[in-house]
Amino acid sequence: MAGGSSNYWEDLRKQARQLENELDLKLVSFSKLCTSYSSSRDGRRGDSNSDTASLLNNSTQDRMFETMSVEIEQLLAKLTGVNDKMAEYTSTPGVTSLNAALMHTLQRHRDILQDYTHEFHKTKANFLAIREREDLLGSVRKDIETYKSGSGVNNRRTELFLKEHEHLRNSGKVVLVYKSVSVILIHGHFWLFVLVDSNLRFKVKGHLGLIGFCMQVNSFRVINKSFTLCIILP
Repeated sequence: MAGGSSNYWEDLRKQARQLENELDLKLVSFSKLCTSYSSSRDGRRGDSNSDTASLLNNSTQDRMFETMSVEIEQLLAKLTGVNDKMAEYTSTPGVTSLNAALMHTLQRHRDILQDYTHEFHKTKANFLAIREREDLLGSVRKDIETYKSGSGVNNRRTELFLKEHEHLRNSGKVVLVYKSVSVILIHGHFWLFVLVDSNLRFKVKGHLGLIGFCMQVNSFRVINKSFTLCIILP
């Protein structure tokens, strides 16, 4: 019974050491992955020619991160299970005489498990923080590049808008001039007809009256011709 119990304990310790060694290697690789992720992002920062390579590399590293995280979590769960079995063994009535030594060994394995768990969560949190920061900076850089590339188009659109506005404003001035000329011509013809009617209504006596009437008619004709030239000439 004692020999069988001793072998069971040694088997648990062997499993614990094996899992601890695997976790140690995984955590070292996991830490290197996080460090290389940060360094690669810093090295490519500001280099627009490596955007495609950067995206592919980041995607690969993200997949590795997820895979290694799952593997480490599984190893931690297995090691936790082994430690629980070791704790149950120390409570067995047949091994009470060795309880102090067994508890010391169990506590050492628990401390190792706690250290590995803490290291894993710390490294994982750092990796996620770096990725979030880099994604944010990448989004800002992308917005800046988009703004720079679109600024030329925006300036061209603004220039065309101002030209169109100036054209419409000048067209409005021309229409106003044409309207003013039309009003003057209409009034000129009106007073010409009034003058003719007045001269016909009253009898014009003598050559002076006839000459004066003709001069008035000619003056209105000159005015009409002048305004006609204003309309034709640019």
